[in-house]
This record gives sequence, C-alpha cells and structure tokens, in this order.
Amino acid sequence: MKKEDWIWLGVLGAMAVFIWHRDLAWLGMADEVLPIVAALPLFAWLGAPWRLRDDRFALHTGSLAVAGVSFVSGLALNLTLLLAVTWTASLWSWIRGRVCTEGDALVRLRRLLPLPLLAFPWITLDGGPVGWWFRLSAAWAVQHMFAGIGLAVTREGTHLIVESQPVSVDASCAGLKVLQCMLIAGTMLAFIQLGRRRQYWWTLPVLPLLAWTANTVRVTTLTVAALSFGPEFAQGWFHAWGGWLVLVLMFVFCWVCFSIYDWVKGPASISA
Repeated sequence: MKKEDWIWLGVLGAMAVFIWHRDLAWLGMADEVLPIVAALPLFAWLGAPWRLRDDRFALHTGSLAVAGVSFVSGLALNLTLLLAVTWTASLWSWIRGRVCTEGDALVRLRRLLPLPLLAFPWITLDGGPVGWWFRLSAAWAVQHMFAGIGLAVTREGTHLIVESQPVSVDASCAGLKVLQCMLIAGTMLAFIQLGRRRQYWWTLPVLPLLAWTANTVRVTTLTVAALSFGPEFAQGWFHAWGGWLVLVLMFVFCWVCFSIYDWVKGPASISA
C-alpha cells in the first residue's frame, strides 16, 4: 500500500468516528446497536483477497461526487442514512481507483457494499416511522392470527386484548433495535449463497420482509407465552431473549429461502 492509501483510510476512519459521534442517542441501547460495527470486518473478510494496483494513487471521481452531495444533504436534513451513503461512496471511490480489476474482484466488492452502509446506526436514529409500522403491522397480524383460531381479540392501534389478556406491542417489540443486525446477517448469507448470481441484488429487498416476518413471529410467541404462563413470564427473561430469537429466525429464514433458490437454479459462475 502507498502512503496515500493509508492517508485515505485514515480519512475514512475519522469520518466514521464523526458519523457515530454526531448523534449519541444510540448510547441508551449501545449493547444492541454497537454489534452492527461487525459489518465492516465482514466486508473485509468476504471481499478478500485484497490486491491493490501498483500504479499511481487515484480515486474514482464519480463516487466522490456522490459522497459530496450526500454529505451536504445529510447534514442539512439531519439524516444519518445519507452520511452512511457518504462514507460508503468514499470507500467505493478508493476501491474503484486502487483495487485490481482482474477477475471478479470489483463485482464481488460492489455486491458487498450494503455491509458498510449498514455499519452506521441510521435505522436506530432515523427509523422511528419504520419502528411504528413494524409494531402496528405486527399487532394487526397477531390480531387476525388469534381471531382465526377462534380466540376473542380486540385491537386498538398497537394494543391488543386476547382472551381478556392485555398485550401491548410497545417500542421494545418493534424489532428496530435488532433490525440492522438482521439485515447484516441476511446480506452476509445472501452473498455467501447467491453472490455469484446476478439475481443476488433481488434478494436484498426481500430481507426487510423476512425481518418483519421474524419479528411478527416473536410478538406472536410472546403473546402465546403471556396467555399460557402469565404476563410476568412473558415480560421477564423470556422477553429479554426475544431479540436474539428474532436474529436466529432471520438466519433460518434466509438460509432456507436462499438455499432453495440456489438449488433450483443450479451451479453458477459470477456475473456482473
């Protein structure tokens, strides 16, 4: 690596620190948010081997332009998502300018770009409306599920009464805290299983749907626990481990879906 490479990587490091420290609202849930930083080591690992060009140092100007626009927009609109786009575009400008283009290196790294984008807490900081709709839709699904098996259910917003047992799909049941971890896990599995196929990109929009399904299953499980063993049990340690249950379910859903698709399509060589 050239001296300029280390300087640019230092700039990226300083920019990452700035994005994380700009809004510290995530500190209240640091134990659930900080694991998303693992997306960067995953990106480096899945993108290996890294071979840099021997010619002069250069950055991709188009990506730098995207980074500049998103940085100004992110500050003006106070959106961490746009700042994450800035960082990812800046990283891609270095990759495009410095990584050897032999073989499928750039294709693989381009498909891994969702990982650095997910390494910043923009869902936690910007995703309040997403959390609300996760809660509301989960409550709606649980209402119809239990009504369908003959139980007495009423719902007002995110509050349910199932067989005289009140159930509230509150903020802790939104799945928002672990949503980004679930998307990272799903992206990793999608790349490992389908990364050699052009259809890989079509799997990424499916990940939020799988995450919603996993979270709805979690809410359903907690409701069954409250009906079977009482609200104290459902709100105790069982509720605390619910987030991990969602993450495990996300892995299982993704693995099953992607494995079936890969098996149906058969062997493939990487394609742009």
